[in-house]
Amino acid sequence: MSNSELRSISRASAKVMNRSDLTRRLVARLEREEAVIGGIGNSNFDLWASGQRPQNFYMLGSMGLAIPIALGVAMAQPGRKVFALEGDGSLLMELGALGTVAAHAPCNLAIVVWDNGMYQITGSQKTLTSSKVDLVGMARAAGLERSSWALDEAHFESLVGQALDGDGPWVIGARIDGGKPAGTTERDPARIRLRFMQGLGVAA
Repeated sequence: MSNSELRSISRASAKVMNRSDLTRRLVARLEREEAVIGGIGNSNFDLWASGQRPQNFYMLGSMGLAIPIALGVAMAQPGRKVFALEGDGSLLMELGALGTVAAHAPCNLAIVVWDNGMYQITGSQKTLTSSKVDLVGMARAAGLERSSWALDEAHFESLVGQALDGDGPWVIGARIDGGKPAGTTERDPARIRLRFMQGLGVAA
């Protein structure tokens, strides 16, 4: 898809999908030790439930930092594709990260935004995206031209494929339902950090 075609897809036209299903679809496409950073809460719970890869990092308790961490990994290891999985509430807390990603423009980075319009894990309070805020539109305005809403599951997989095979940075917005995550991440931050470092080849 061209950038103009990506821009033509609106949030309103995107199908509401399931985060657990989309996470499994993404992980199934990873064949070259790509790094995946799962944001706090349900973003990393579903990543954990999709199969524990040593190249996965599960964020525990630091809201809004999945994209900055993924940016650091992408810059440190430019030969490795890197995905950040972040919820709408967490991204709203760290919007400046979009401008920083645009400024550095790592071609190996893709950001997936799960948008269900709520802070689901703390009681389903509404986020700003439940009204007029469009995070993909904000990403484009920050300078990330390869930003698009996923129209449906097939389009989501197509966008993931483009991110794997082409140059980014990419932002893939996915409207999701309020379904519960498929599992719960093991809360052992030291083990998570060490295993991730080993998966990236920076620790024995």
